Amino acid sequence: MAEADTVVRADNPLDLTFSEAELEAHHEHITEFVEAQLDAAGIDRAVIGLSGGIDSTLTSHLAVEALGADALHGLVMPSEVNRDDNMSDAERIADELLGIEYDVIEINPLVDTVLDTYPEAAGDQMAVGNLRVRCRALLNYLVANHEDALVLGTGNRSEALVGYYTKYGDGAVDCHPIAPLYKQQVRQLADHVGVPDDLVEKTPSAEMWSGQTDAEEMGMDYDTLDSILALHIDGGVPKAATANHIGVPESAVEQVREMYEGSAHKRAMPPGPTPLY
Repeated sequence: MAEADTVVRADNPLDLTFSEAELEAHHEHITEFVEAQLDAAGIDRAVIGLSGGIDSTLTSHLAVEALGADALHGLVMPSEVNRDDNMSDAERIADELLGIEYDVIEINPLVDTVLDTYPEAAGDQMAVGNLRVRCRALLNYLVANHEDALVLGTGNRSEALVGYYTKYGDGAVDCHPIAPLYKQQVRQLADHVGVPDDLVEKTPSAEMWSGQTDAEEMGMDYDTLDSILALHIDGGVPKAATANHIGVPESAVEQVREMYEGSAHKRAMPPGPTPLY
């Protein structure tokens, strides 16, 4: 993990916020998408993991708009590394803000059982962090299969492009409603639909281990990441021009390019040999 004092912050990050008309168009587009996904599957319920973060908060709000509160089941799945305030926020979202059915399921016993079968990995921070995320995916699908429901993902465009999620963990879902949105736009849409300010402005953290924050692990804040993605990865602006335009070292643009290319396997089906016949 990068140290806090090495987090890169652009001098002039891009403003990627939508106009009011664009914002409402995305709002409508996403809610229609959620409804269409369930219609196509022939089911009328969905399950979502609630972390207390902005992505799951926004996705659950939009799902309730699309489906109704009775059709959404939230799962709050704390572990020993989760901050109590995040889990409290997750319950507040489910109970007070949305009025949806939810369950609190501790994942420590499940994680410990897996590590008991392979104790050699117990001291590996990354492996155990990913195990926690994959245990949550297992529970999401256990509940979804039991209730004949779809699992809604909470991944956004920024995280998808750099692979900042766990393969077969939080990436193991039936659909990602907010997939088109950069993190800056996630915050804007969340504010638009009435998510409380304290949740919109909360410091992002995947909480894979104690004290983890997204910015420190990636080495840059989301406004900087979004700017590089929009210009260099999605927009094709050369490295030097991107760095100069937003005010970051070229090494930051190179880092994002490496993350994008190195995570391509996460955005594709597992490969197999080309058929001979």
